[in-house]
Amino acid sequence: MTAIKQDTVASVHYTGTFPDSGEEFDSSRDGEPLTFLVGHKGMIPGFEREVMGAKVGDTRSFTLEPEDAYGMPSEEMIQEVPREMFPEEMPLDLGMTLMSDGGPFRIVAITEKTVRCDFNSLMAGKTLHFEVEVMDVRAATADELAHGHAHGPGGHHHHDEPEAEKDDDCGDDCC
Repeated sequence: MTAIKQDTVASVHYTGTFPDSGEEFDSSRDGEPLTFLVGHKGMIPGFEREVMGAKVGDTRSFTLEPEDAYGMPSEEMIQEVPREMFPEEMPLDLGMTLMSDGGPFRIVAITEKTVRCDFNSLMAGKTLHFEVEVMDVRAATADELAHGHAHGPGGHHHHDEPEAEKDDDCGDDCC
């Protein structure tokens, strides 16, 4: 039986809670398991570390401090963006979350000339608890290793991308 290790594809069901309140922030239990290529920075580092060595049917329960999860909030992740970078007709509100090439960000201040954007993860600075059950573990394929992510059910699906944006190595056999 294969154990979770570098360059395997793991599928897990998980429930994430905030340990101080017990509030659930995410879970895969009502859907498909989370599938990821181990060791390729697709998961928060502490999560991967804690499931290493687990086999199908194993469960793990662990709590991650911010340094092993999404890190601490950083002032460097807050940027002043010229207002003209946003469409004129776009309504902007404090606290709204938008997507950019650099990832999601929250609007934390608006002036006539600038929009202050916070690119810190919403989970930055938070301690997280996970209950994990390993559903499947397999060796990664050469294509998955070359692309840096899992393919197929629960993994990445290149067929959802426009033809011009597909990886050169992803052909009809990819996903």
